[in-house]
Amino acid sequence: MHNPGKKILAVVADLFFSVKIAETAKKAGIAIEFVTNGEAVMGKAKECPCLIIFDLNFDAVDPLRVLRTLKADTETRHISLLGYLSHVQADLKREAEATGCDAVMARSAFSMNLPQILKRHAGIP
Repeated sequence: MHNPGKKILAVVADLFFSVKIAETAKKAGIAIEFVTNGEAVMGKAKECPCLIIFDLNFDAVDPLRVLRTLKADTETRHISLLGYLSHVQADLKREAEATGCDAVMARSAFSMNLPQILKRHAGIP
């Protein structure tokens, strides 16, 4: 039961979270695409995913720069952006929120609520 037209991008390199996100999306019938390059994120964002998930500790992508760019572009500023990080990274959380990340969650909360997050953004009851 694939939900056509509703795709989620995940800017994640961590294998544990990649597998968890992929399996959860598959169970819910949601298309998910993993991107591990900052420039590729911008290209894929033009395809209008319903959500982009960022591991805010994925330094190789420079998530804060990508978040700024997404929110500054008229074609992509409407896309929901969700970031996750360690619960002790209060400064990074504030910076991500100020940069335009719509929601920033601790890794544990993100992991625990992942099915509901994906379904809500894909419009699945």
